[in-house]
Amino acid sequence: MSILVVGSVALDSVRTPFGEVEEALGGSATFFSLAASFFNRVRLVAVVGQDFPEEHLDFLRSRGVDLRGLQVAPGRTFRWRGYYDYDLNEAHTLETQLNVFEDFRPEIPEEYRDSEFVFLANIDPVLQARVLDQVRSPRLVLCDTMNYWIENRRDELLKTISRVDYLLLNDAEARQLAGEPNLISAGRKLLEMGPSRVIIKKGEHGVIMLGEGSFFSLPAYPLESVFDPTGAGDSFGGGFLGALSREPEASEEAVRRAVVYGSVTASFAVEDFSCRRLGTLTREEIDARFREFMRITCF
Repeated sequence: MSILVVGSVALDSVRTPFGEVEEALGGSATFFSLAASFFNRVRLVAVVGQDFPEEHLDFLRSRGVDLRGLQVAPGRTFRWRGYYDYDLNEAHTLETQLNVFEDFRPEIPEEYRDSEFVFLANIDPVLQARVLDQVRSPRLVLCDTMNYWIENRRDELLKTISRVDYLLLNDAEARQLAGEPNLISAGRKLLEMGPSRVIIKKGEHGVIMLGEGSFFSLPAYPLESVFDPTGAGDSFGGGFLGALSREPEASEEAVRRAVVYGSVTASFAVEDFSCRRLGTLTREEIDARFREFMRITCF
């Protein structure tokens, strides 16, 4: 089994009430790849500049991430600078430098086009559609998005959503895209746009998943310390799709189990800045927390 991810690899400068980092490894494709790598092989398509540190490439390779699809373009790497107050559900952007990412046009290597699972990370829906035009009959496509594309590329986003299997987005984005204040009503409306399942992330309040005739709700794993929520949603996506890629079929039970694995993986990612915790994490720790999560949520 193989998982293809197309998105951003970036250098993040983040400040929270608990500390800060400068130009740390970040980006949607990065967090997803590291989280998914605990479950299966990952193929990454993204772009970085010539200034991208070699140590970060070595780190990704050490996790078994296939970097043959990573373009190195003349110029500087995509950078994001932001901060969080004590409400860690809301990121405040101070500066975004697209740099080489501004001209990113994903070209899927021939050896990647048979990938069975595809994650369309948070990029322009026109580029997401470009990826779909290049892959051959994947078993499952998971698509993420954000408020900027909902506001500025709505028509293109709707076309892309109609072509994917699962849609992943946060609660504010779900309400905005559906035009519904109630999340369950919003989820039902999003299902009408084409995907067979809609997964709505609610930060520290967990996640809900809707499908045709099905509904699943899961709280967030209880944590005493959250240092940096950057990348939590993409880590959820990586844990979710990684776990699901190991299932023989996407049954209701299997998809629900994958949601739990996604939540568990994300709960580790926020325990330190950048990708540090994902770098020290083991599959044994993930499985142990999965079992603990099952114990505290069953009744």
